[in-house]
Amino acid sequence: MPIKVIASSERFEDFLDSNSIYVDKTEYIYNLIRNYKRVFFSRPRRFGKSLTLNTIGTLFEQGVEPYFKGTWIYDKWEQEKYPVLHLNFLEYRVNSVAAFNEKISKAISVFAEKQGLKDAITSCEADSAIIELFNALDDKKIVILIDEYDCQLTANINNPELYESFRNCIREFYAALKGKKQIRFLAVTGVTRLKDVAIFSVGSDIKDLSYHNAYSKMIGFTREEIKQFYIDYLKLGVSFEKHKDTDAVSDEEIEKLLDRMAVNYDGYCFDEFFENKVFSTYSVNNFLQDIAERRKVVFGDYWYDVGGIPSILRNYMESHEIDLNKFQSSEIVINYDDFKNPTSLIDMNENVLMYQSGYLTLKSDINSNRSTLLLGFANKEVSTALCRLLSMKLFSKTIEIITYNNVNLLETSSVEELISLFNSVTAAVVYDKNTVIHDESSLRAVIQAYLMGKGVDVRSEQHNFKGRSDILINLDNRRIVLELKYSDEGQNVESLLEDAVKQIKEKEYGSEYLEGRELIQIACVFDGSKDKRKITLYKIVD
Repeated sequence: MPIKVIASSERFEDFLDSNSIYVDKTEYIYNLIRNYKRVFFSRPRRFGKSLTLNTIGTLFEQGVEPYFKGTWIYDKWEQEKYPVLHLNFLEYRVNSVAAFNEKISKAISVFAEKQGLKDAITSCEADSAIIELFNALDDKKIVILIDEYDCQLTANINNPELYESFRNCIREFYAALKGKKQIRFLAVTGVTRLKDVAIFSVGSDIKDLSYHNAYSKMIGFTREEIKQFYIDYLKLGVSFEKHKDTDAVSDEEIEKLLDRMAVNYDGYCFDEFFENKVFSTYSVNNFLQDIAERRKVVFGDYWYDVGGIPSILRNYMESHEIDLNKFQSSEIVINYDDFKNPTSLIDMNENVLMYQSGYLTLKSDINSNRSTLLLGFANKEVSTALCRLLSMKLFSKTIEIITYNNVNLLETSSVEELISLFNSVTAAVVYDKNTVIHDESSLRAVIQAYLMGKGVDVRSEQHNFKGRSDILINLDNRRIVLELKYSDEGQNVESLLEDAVKQIKEKEYGSEYLEGRELIQIACVFDGSKDKRKITLYKIVD
């Protein structure tokens, strides 16, 4: 029997027309509309913000027939219909505030004419045009949906003058929306939440639900939802791997596949209480679609591969530095006020930007009684994507570990060849005041960032029952342990090597849970002299 299609549409109507899978989020939407009149929520790209807004718009404009049959909301929705003004700021990506104003004013004018309000909009300024619309509507109510409100700001991080002009324009537009009786419901989405835009200013009547516990699962997939709505695809994946019929797939096998999916695509937390986590919708859809098309389970890096580097991070990194030390810690301490009240993108804390763009996630609750909270990588996919991004600034050239005939050099190389590979990596570092290898910590960070960018399972300062290893690399058939020592001027290299060997032997680094892998333990000394800058001494520990 054919299974339903996986669709990545931003239009709710498409799910009915194409017999596609829709993960039912209508209970959240029902409660959202019942409890609030004006809302905002931020989420990273490719998480389903646009589909959520479109679903809201379809409900208000079309009602539940015929699109919502079979969903939770179908027999509960009793709202009357309202015209919907849907503004997607991604459609107005221009390099001129005047052109931006003109495009929004035109969209408002077209909407007004559809309501029979011909010639009601005369202004080419967005704030004036929306006020003209409200005046023409008189007591008639409408729904306003604004998608990606901040894209003009994120595109101009490195152009302070244009950024400020867009900020003022957008602030004035939102100020014109405040308190208007003609608005039945207003929803705004974006990647960032910024205090320098009127939508979040003191006295704003828009409720920010970005971290609200009750709506923390409204965007993104839970494990239970994936199992419920995509069960046919999960069975298909197990059947291809285990070479068995889908009818013979057990629940335990499905749970194990979900565990592996979680390592790659789960772990995003948008919950103030740090209770609820979700999978990336975009990645899950593409992963499961690939199973059906390729007849094989392959954990792709969809976050990076389709769409490349988000402009917000590319633009930020042109004028800001990324701290290498974050790659050595699963938890990054961030100031509460920096997280909750960022003012401008230009001055935003880099870790907060990484969170808002989806490269970091919450690792603790948001507690106003504490001065700090914790952030960290959500999963393997985003840590790989961030390291790929960082590699463009960190390394002068690409050092490959997969050959053209698909051989993994980490799996097949001798220890001498591995050391040569790692020396090629450190030699490719762009040496400036921010990236120079100057101690053990920066050496670990460079090697870890490189390997993570290649999608390798690599741990820095990995704990075992006796201590912490510098670098631990898990492969299918091997585990490689590197104990690194740094010599600033090539001094004491022999004694440093002895120390590294002693540590490996005493701490038994990498010996836990080998699961049949070959264990390779290497003590290394990196000579930081200007004419060396490489691992000059190493020893295999038996």
